[in-house]
Formats: sequence, structure tokens, C-alpha cells
Amino acid sequence: MLDRQPRLAHPALSLRPATANDWPALFAAASDPGIWEGHPAHDRWQEPVFQAFFDDGLASGGMLVAQEPDNGYEGGAIIGSSRFDFSRAEPGEVEIGWTFLVRRHWGSRSNHVMKALMVGHALEKVERVIFLIGETNIRSRTAVTRIGAVLTGRQMTAQLSNGPVTHVTYAIDRINFAAGPLAQLWAARLC
Repeated sequence: MLDRQPRLAHPALSLRPATANDWPALFAAASDPGIWEGHPAHDRWQEPVFQAFFDDGLASGGMLVAQEPDNGYEGGAIIGSSRFDFSRAEPGEVEIGWTFLVRRHWGSRSNHVMKALMVGHALEKVERVIFLIGETNIRSRTAVTRIGAVLTGRQMTAQLSNGPVTHVTYAIDRINFAAGPLAQLWAARLC
């Protein structure tokens, strides 16, 4: 059984289970409207919309927060979140999604490291990881192809705060992970 609340670390960032106490720091990270431009939930920077996102993430049992490296005191700053979920996955799969990072980490390797930790962890227990991404979310679609995920023919419609959105599905399996760009980052994990 996949542990959806692991503690995973790499020299570039760490992931840990989200708690209700993370609300102020996570909302501060998410409150930048620029993060959500081009995303189907473009209003997620607004407090009531992000509150629903946060509450849903905690209720899912698979939400993780991303932090910068520990500064030796209380851990580094929270820079985003992601989660594991089985509700839309088929047998032998887990979905990774609901991911965001603060913009100062865009263009860095932070997204790759986050995905390497989560995908590597998941593939120890499941055959395939899927990513459901809004059809018009070009930034996220580009990001998952850069980590070695492949577009499948599966689609679904999700109800977001601003209406229904078609999502396309990308997947990465153990073979593609081992041969892809995330394998070295996974090998460099700290725990």
C-alpha cells in the first residue's frame, strides 16, 4: 500500500504531510495571482477559493507541502504543495496533482525535484503515475512532458470553481521513469 503521507527530502527541497497549521504559510505562497494565470482555476489565489482547495487537500489524506532546505531551525519556507490521490486513478495507478510552486522557483529544478521524489516514491508501490491537467493549461502540460510523462488518450471533466474543465491524462511508468530525466534526482534523495 502506498504511503500517501511520506516525508521525502532532496538537497533542493523537502516534502512532508500537510497539516491544518500550514494554512497561513501555504495561503501566503498561493496568494500570488500570477501563479494561477493560464491555470483553469485562475481564481485560486483568492482566499475562499484557496481555502476550499486547502480543505480538500487535507481531507484527501495525500496532500504534501514543499519546503526550501532546512535552515537549521524550523525547516525552510513553504514554497508550494502537491498531492497523491487514487480517486481518479485506475488499478495499479496513483494520480499526482494539485501542484503549485511560488514563482521564484519557476525555471529552477524545484518542480523536477518535487516530481522525482513523488513519482519515485509512488512507483515503489504502483505500476504507473498519472497527471490530469486542464486541456488549456499549456505551462503544466509542458512541465509534465519535460519530466518524461506521455500523453494518453484518457480525458475527464472536472468541476472547478469557475465551471467544468476538460482534463487530459499524462502517464509515467517504471521503465520511463528509470530512463527519464527524474531518475538522477530520485537517486540523489536524502531519505
